[in-house]
Amino acid sequence: MRSYRIAAIPGDGIGKEVVAAGLRALAACATRDGGFSLEVQHFDWGSDYYKFNGVMMPKDGTERLKAFDAIYFGAVGAPDVPDHLTLWGLRLAICQPFDQYANVRPTRILPGIESPLRGVTAGDLDWVIVRENSEGEYAGQGGRSHLGLPEEIATEVSIFTRAGVTRIMRFAFEMARSRPRKLLTVVTKSNAQRHGMVLWDDIAREVAADFPDVAWDKMLVDAMTVRMTLNPRSLDTIVATNLHADILSDLAAALAGSIGIAPTANLNPARRFPSMFEPIHGSAFDITGKGIANPVGTFWSAVMMLEHLGEPAAAARPMRAIERVTADASLHTPDLGGSATTDKVTEAVCAALLGDNE
Repeated sequence: MRSYRIAAIPGDGIGKEVVAAGLRALAACATRDGGFSLEVQHFDWGSDYYKFNGVMMPKDGTERLKAFDAIYFGAVGAPDVPDHLTLWGLRLAICQPFDQYANVRPTRILPGIESPLRGVTAGDLDWVIVRENSEGEYAGQGGRSHLGLPEEIATEVSIFTRAGVTRIMRFAFEMARSRPRKLLTVVTKSNAQRHGMVLWDDIAREVAADFPDVAWDKMLVDAMTVRMTLNPRSLDTIVATNLHADILSDLAAALAGSIGIAPTANLNPARRFPSMFEPIHGSAFDITGKGIANPVGTFWSAVMMLEHLGEPAAAARPMRAIERVTADASLHTPDLGGSATTDKVTEAVCAALLGDNE
């Protein structure tokens, strides 16, 4: 039997609730499939850990994670800890050292869920957003000087390297090639950002020459929000910078019905380090402890994890279970306009998994 080591990092807020739900679904999937097993180790890193230890995770955290095949992550952030400390202390402290440069965020309208866009159905909105995940606007370059004085200065420097842009652009073209429509939209802002974004545009043209079977176009990021809203069918695969894709993928999730259903894969395509899988929603302290967090994004992230681990047949089972459950309006959590609890949705997904015969 194939065995995989999974590092579970629930993190903060509803992250703890949805990762617990996701692990239940993964256990049911392993039981139903019978061809693999999962060895899960939990790590209590996050804001509570920070309050006791002064750091979000121990100094040897990434070294300990290297032994795992994948990382299953919940959320990070707490009302009483500054956001830049939580994000850079945990999530980005894993993504960057592990060179998880390809952030993949599929978005589509699942059965039983309505888009807020009038008349838009499942066939109209089926996208994959590829986000550059290692540099750009989140490179961490910059600083502050003259703190507290009227002339205080803060700089945040975006870093675009030929190597970094080329590899994410090639990844995105490969992703587009693997999908039926073979269509890629490159998002940029080169009219105003005339250095880094012009490099982004130049490299897109260069890489496109190696993919003559992929149709591609270019959009300025502000115009892209309009296109996503008014003409979603015109889009398929999308590639954008760290900041732009972060924002656009939240919009995409909302247009598909809820940010609670959206998954993420933070991939190290070379597989030199473990990749990390997480829902894109945050820690949502406004609903923490109420038992109403939507676990679908976490289930879908588990699907992506199984695919990455080389278990496509097993990955198809939880995806079918998700679709069967979302098709039932009585199993919609409050973010989808229903009243179902996290536990109720999880139980239904596990039952669908265990009874899955395609």
